Amino acid sequence: MTGRLQREVIFEIARLGDLQRVAAIDVATGTEVVIQAPANAALVDVRALALRKLERVLGEVEPAPAPARGKLI
Repeated sequence: MTGRLQREVIFEIARLGDLQRVAAIDVATGTEVVIQAPANAALVDVRALALRKLERVLGEVEPAPAPARGKLI
């Protein structure tokens, strides 16, 4: 994790039919986030997605700005 705070994170992955439920838990704060992904999604991808969501919830990462809509004339 370059450029990010080093945190201890526990990942819990459970397969539920055609889905996998991925929980990321920050050890220091006990904060938990959950995502769902297709069962065939790569483990590295779903862990990275859960980690990004956890970082956003903890306020370590600014959310991406919404794209501009339409044109000003």
